[in-house]
Amino acid sequence: MAIRLCNHLRYPLFSPVRIPKSIQACKFSVQNPILEPIEWQKLVLEVREKLEKDHSSLPVGKNGRDDEDMILWFLKDRKFSIEDAVTKLTKAIVSITRMFLLSRRFSEKWRQEFGVSELTKESLESIAESGKAYVHEFLDVNDRPVVIVVASKHFPATQDRTENEKLCVFLIEKALSKLPAGKEEILGIFDLRGFGPENADIKLLTFLFDVYYYYYPKRLGQVLFVDAPFVFQPIWQLAKPLLKSYASLVRFCTAETVMKEYFTEETQPADFKN
Repeated sequence: MAIRLCNHLRYPLFSPVRIPKSIQACKFSVQNPILEPIEWQKLVLEVREKLEKDHSSLPVGKNGRDDEDMILWFLKDRKFSIEDAVTKLTKAIVSITRMFLLSRRFSEKWRQEFGVSELTKESLESIAESGKAYVHEFLDVNDRPVVIVVASKHFPATQDRTENEKLCVFLIEKALSKLPAGKEEILGIFDLRGFGPENADIKLLTFLFDVYYYYYPKRLGQVLFVDAPFVFQPIWQLAKPLLKSYASLVRFCTAETVMKEYFTEETQPADFKN
């Protein structure tokens, strides 16, 4: 596994773990014999039972030996041959499991090095009292915890970068602790009203998205850039390529949109009522 140095996080990182295309279910179109749905279901059940009997040590759940969508895809890929599907499925699940374990160990190593468990409200009091970022007390209409960043209160030239990074991670952890049962995603809101060149900080922005990308995958549901002024546009053009796939989660909108589409009248953030 290749090692590289991430300038934004200042820690050695493994290259992002990606599932090989050969085992990414539902991304291929395969020519197969025409079978009725009832026949598909019977074959899926047979494969599932065979995996349970002969490969009980394989994990269950998403991308596991009882994932019926995944089983069906491999059946189609192997032209509905149960033996061939079982053989290929077994190899695929083992590969996915290994990558998952590697990714988890990678994340745990970073958490120890960064000192995530040591981050507290008291230890970050000096930077948090600036009001530049906080977790909103209410969930949005989609039951997502909300992290709000007030860009006009961020001054990278005079504020400690390390403390800013710690605050970012602390707020992510706090937001995750507010997740309702069955929910996984966070909403991020960047309030860009009053934003000026002195507030620009591409390094911290890419640090934040890198943290989500490498250590909190699939936790960031959407990012709102609210009332972005003209001066923010060139900064966004520079930052966008650095945000990887998360750039597609960004939506530019107005404060009015935030209030009407993402919160009820009772749960609107006070900053957007002014």
